[in-house]
Amino acid sequence: MRDYKKYEVWQKAHGLTLFVYGNVLSILPPSEKYDIGSQLKRATYSIALNIAEGAGRNSDADFARFLDMTLGSCHETEYAVLLIKDLNYITEDLYRETDKKVNEVKAMLIGLLKKIRQ
Repeated sequence: MRDYKKYEVWQKAHGLTLFVYGNVLSILPPSEKYDIGSQLKRATYSIALNIAEGAGRNSDADFARFLDMTLGSCHETEYAVLLIKDLNYITEDLYRETDKKVNEVKAMLIGLLKKIRQ
């Protein structure tokens, strides 16, 4: 088993979750808190959760499977933030900053997946 906290990608994912909670979810209108806000919340924290769960598995293949699911959660987060921006709930600057953080995690996940699958 691996210590998920030692993975830089998990650290970035955790930071992304904290960023989304503090900067995006906190400014959504009340009408969206339980709709797109709830979906964004689940998608975002599932990134770090899936890395942690996969790290607890015994094989590289199992870990890679969880990292694949994590990548899916990244894409879901990426789209939810785009939707929130296009609905004019967040500024273009906040969208770009959040999207950059999501894409950093995605790039790191892809790199880790390649390494594990070698």
